[in-house]
Amino acid sequence: MHFFRCKTYVGTNKIFLHLEMSFLCVKFIRKIKQMKVAVFPGSFDPITLGHVDLVRRAVPLFDKIIVGVGINNQKSTLFPLEKRLNWLKEVFKEHINVEIAHFEGLTVKFCEERNAHYLIRGLRNASDFDYEKTISQLNTIIGKDLETIFLISQPEFSHISSTIVREIIKGNGNVSPFVPKVIAKELEKSY
Repeated sequence: MHFFRCKTYVGTNKIFLHLEMSFLCVKFIRKIKQMKVAVFPGSFDPITLGHVDLVRRAVPLFDKIIVGVGINNQKSTLFPLEKRLNWLKEVFKEHINVEIAHFEGLTVKFCEERNAHYLIRGLRNASDFDYEKTISQLNTIIGKDLETIFLISQPEFSHISSTIVREIIKGNGNVSPFVPKVIAKELEKSY
């Protein structure tokens, strides 16, 4: 009889432990679903100080930011994907809520896969706004619960674009005022 009680006691504890663990799992899943996850998509070819500024300003607004390097096979890049991913990881290594990833296809699909309900986009000028507004409206139509958050570039970064930085690199110019230090140092050695 004593053995039975002991077995029942252990079994009861297991049931309570299982129920408690199930409850914690449900709470964790709810927390994940409630997390404010944002995607900051781009080619980041290369990442600029403007990109870095936008992510750093967005960090306090979201539980998690995924910097998503989009792969567009119709577009040629100056730097290989792995190089860009490594640079991003290095630049944001201090930010525990910033994740680096890459994706192919529609940004909306990537957001759905990552349970992200926000897109971060930077605006440097009025033409950026016109373009981004159209993309945002299309994403709202084809995406599920996807909201675009526009951050206006700081004045000191509003003239910087990856396109201009690539041209400076190709012309063997100094890009240190436009890119993070780790990238500038690496480019000095390579170009």
